[in-house]
Amino acid sequence: MKGELTMNEKRRKLLDSFAVLAWLGDEPGAQKVEDILRDAEAQRLEVFMNVINLGEVYYMFTRRFGQEKVVSLRNHLLLLPITIVTVDEELVFSASAFKARFPISFADCIAIATAAKFGATLITGDPDFKAAEKLVDIEWLR
Repeated sequence: MKGELTMNEKRRKLLDSFAVLAWLGDEPGAQKVEDILRDAEAQRLEVFMNVINLGEVYYMFTRRFGQEKVVSLRNHLLLLPITIVTVDEELVFSASAFKARFPISFADCIAIATAAKFGATLITGDPDFKAAEKLVDIEWLR
């Protein structure tokens, strides 16, 4: 149909832990993440998050609110229109190349490698990603 995007034409976004935590905490940038999730629900774009960054969300949320609440959070997050990407050797290899060149965390390097692999725009507000602006498209929160 006219105006509909095919799967190959859909825009792709990758959420890092910063973006998800901003959304959960209704912090600056939360509305942008909400809009991305609504577009994904309407199948106007594809949204990805790698399992390492998801783990970051879990441990940060657990520290703040406790284990009981993180179980509820997990159940909620798994219902969202987000494809959770497992980390295989290929992603680790790509991330290690980024880590060798840039002074950012390995989890952030995994996010960069995931965005590169899927041709996705990385959604973040984490200033550590400034070093990666030439590697992948970044859409900044805030």
